[in-house]
Amino acid sequence: MNLTTIWLVVFVACIAIEIITLGLATIWFAGGALVAAIGAAMGAPIWLQAVFFGAVSLVLLYFTRPVAVKYFNKDRVKTNAESLVGKQAIVISEIDNLQGIGQVSVNGQEWSARTVEEGVTLTEGSVVIVRAISGVKLMVEEKR
Repeated sequence: MNLTTIWLVVFVACIAIEIITLGLATIWFAGGALVAAIGAAMGAPIWLQAVFFGAVSLVLLYFTRPVAVKYFNKDRVKTNAESLVGKQAIVISEIDNLQGIGQVSVNGQEWSARTVEEGVTLTEGSVVIVRAISGVKLMVEEKR
């Protein structure tokens, strides 16, 4: 098997992996493999083919990945937990970070909660805003 064929096999494998995963992970290396295959077909030494592969892959990764991620993920639906950030919730059980207790109700679901600021205790019935998610707990602060 000659080097051009090997690079084309790498190219096809990268494309196949990309199609299966749709993770924008191997497409950049497919471009590098294609340029390396062209170099091999033109008689470039193997070290230069490897340089072509590495350089083109890195350039594609650096310059096109941010644009591709922006356009391919624009319709991405937030998960249940991600969609809670910024929403209002009601404290249903006192929140005290020191004691490690507290629950809120948001969208009809109960979640463990902690305050964003240490030393702040929120009483039952307080209205809070979800600011972040830490593990399985909502990080909240009192609505002002």
